[in-house]
Amino acid sequence: MAKQWEEMTPAEKRADLCDKWLNPPGAKFDSPQAEKDYKGRVQRFLDALTMKKPDRVPVFPMQGFFGAYYGGYTPYEVMYDYDKLMESFTKMIVECAPDAHSSVTGAPPGTVYDTLDYKLYSWPGHGVPKNASYQAREGEYMKANEYDALIADPTNFFLTTWLPRIMGKVEGLSSLTPFTNMTEMYGGFTAAAFVPFGTPPVQEALKAMMKAGDEALKWIMTVAAYGAKMTSLGFPAFFGGGSKAPFDTIGDTLRGTKGMILDMYRHPDKIIRACEQFVPIMIKMGVDNAKLNGCPVVFLPLHKGADGFMNDQQFKKFYWPTLKAVFEGLIAEGCIPFPWAEGGYDSRLDVIKDSPYGVFWGFDKVDMARAKKVLSGKCAIGGNVPISVLAVGTKDDVIAEVKKQLKISAADGGYIMMTGATMEDIPPVNVKAMINSCKEYGVY
Repeated sequence: MAKQWEEMTPAEKRADLCDKWLNPPGAKFDSPQAEKDYKGRVQRFLDALTMKKPDRVPVFPMQGFFGAYYGGYTPYEVMYDYDKLMESFTKMIVECAPDAHSSVTGAPPGTVYDTLDYKLYSWPGHGVPKNASYQAREGEYMKANEYDALIADPTNFFLTTWLPRIMGKVEGLSSLTPFTNMTEMYGGFTAAAFVPFGTPPVQEALKAMMKAGDEALKWIMTVAAYGAKMTSLGFPAFFGGGSKAPFDTIGDTLRGTKGMILDMYRHPDKIIRACEQFVPIMIKMGVDNAKLNGCPVVFLPLHKGADGFMNDQQFKKFYWPTLKAVFEGLIAEGCIPFPWAEGGYDSRLDVIKDSPYGVFWGFDKVDMARAKKVLSGKCAIGGNVPISVLAVGTKDDVIAEVKKQLKISAADGGYIMMTGATMEDIPPVNVKAMINSCKEYGVY
């Protein structure tokens, strides 16, 4: 009898997830060659991620809205027309042929945002031009005096405080009482908990959420169909789940940059306690999706840990301890953490050298020779191909950059060729030059 997940060791969980990535259950390949290509690509990543030498360096440009532009569409069009989303991103992968895709979840459904009156972002056609990518709209969506409420019950805080502030159509949720009140399952306690659901504001909020849910289901069916199509053609997804650094969870969309800077001086203990509260939540988020998608790699975009946002002592105090705890929790559940260090990370290398064994570090701007040395034997690395070279350089500039990165980082294995940032409106000739030159010059 097969072991249940809870009975497995971390190594057994890792083996299970890797096997599902390599041999996706129920997959239907278009041809024997597509199946061979798929398994060869996954094995190439697995070798690199475990610091071995694959047949060659895997190449995986972070795609952003590049698929839309490549297919001749604007970001606005693919956010509102899922057929165009499927068509354009499929065309991009097939014709550029990287070693993996990054799904189409980076092109969210605009109609859902419209339905909910989403305030956290500006998106194509709604705050930014239709031919531009979406942009975060920072603000204090959590007040400085609300840390205790967040720490005491994160779910209730998100449901009744945060969501009503970032979605205009669900403001009625602010009148809900904690669902834990229903633990008193006698007398009038249970009935009283349902009273808010009878009020017009809550009912309007629920109607908006149901309408958004209908649209989200249509979109996720496209996401699933795209993933199945890519597998059938021989292209794996590179990551199966996503999570965040606890500090970023609070700093990005709750307190905002200004709020977090002030809080590090005014409410340091509150930040630390709130970050600790988010550790198991962030672990579960990553693990659940990795298991659902059958891929061990969990993507963690890192934002406020970059050089210049905080000094080294603050990084060690506020950012690193709970991020490392998330890494450890993901690894214990068989996952491969993939922190993507956006911005500069040179001043952080002496701290992140204490990463648990098996983390894959993707870099945007860092001294890769030093990163390779500091993390050698413990963590695979990737990235550092400047998006600026791809955006405004020539084809020859791109090839020279690829050769440079290979020389610095690829000698002993454990390296994945990646862009330092997501690609948007990039000349296709440069993207193809990056991919093809890595395939040519990255052979071991």
